[in-house]
Amino acid sequence: MLIPSIDLMGGRIVQLVQGETLKLAFDDFEYWIEQFLKYPLVQLIDLDAAMRQGENRALVEMICKRLPCQVGGGLKTAEDGQRLLESGAKRVVYGSSLFEAAKEGESRRHKVIRLEFAEDLKKTLGEEALTFSIDTKGGRVAVKGWKDSVDLTPEEAVTWLEDCAAAFLYTHVDTEGTMKGFPLDVAAVLRACTAKQLIVAGGIRERGEIDALDAMGVDAVVGMAIYSGAMDA
Repeated sequence: MLIPSIDLMGGRIVQLVQGETLKLAFDDFEYWIEQFLKYPLVQLIDLDAAMRQGENRALVEMICKRLPCQVGGGLKTAEDGQRLLESGAKRVVYGSSLFEAAKEGESRRHKVIRLEFAEDLKKTLGEEALTFSIDTKGGRVAVKGWKDSVDLTPEEAVTWLEDCAAAFLYTHVDTEGTMKGFPLDVAAVLRACTAKQLIVAGGIRERGEIDALDAMGVDAVVGMAIYSGAMDA
């Protein structure tokens, strides 16, 4: 399944390369909403909130009323997710708030993942409302708008969080926005780690990749290839 993405920054729809360099920007929201109406799920991310540099709440709420969205960006508490669900989001995406740096002498895996927080989200919001975002840069989980990282592999993160969410969203930051192709071997490894819905993003450029991922039972988020015109919406 193809899941189109809408990334918001500074009141516009944007596409960044590797989460850093602005490549494309649009303010014609009506056009893109119309393009995405046919999809059963759209990914909506508030990049300003994810990077801790503001928010686009009014736009998020407007789009959620028009499209079936899973929404993320800077969610820190169960209340943050509840507010989005009440605004019309189908699911909410938690990422950085699931992780923290382990203190010296502490068990790395147990302390890096905030498992009690994840379990509380499941209890409060319900498993079906949750997508957990596991993004990696250089093979390690990236957090805080991909500016920092924790000493954890995506396979470890997915395995530990398996029981708490309906879906996992994996972004391969090293290829995000580059249209150089998504590493299918990574998708295969992650698919073997979880029985939940697996959604991947990062560099997807053509329909053939989406078909190959679909054959594995993996869904694909596409942004740059759609907005640049390389792939039809």
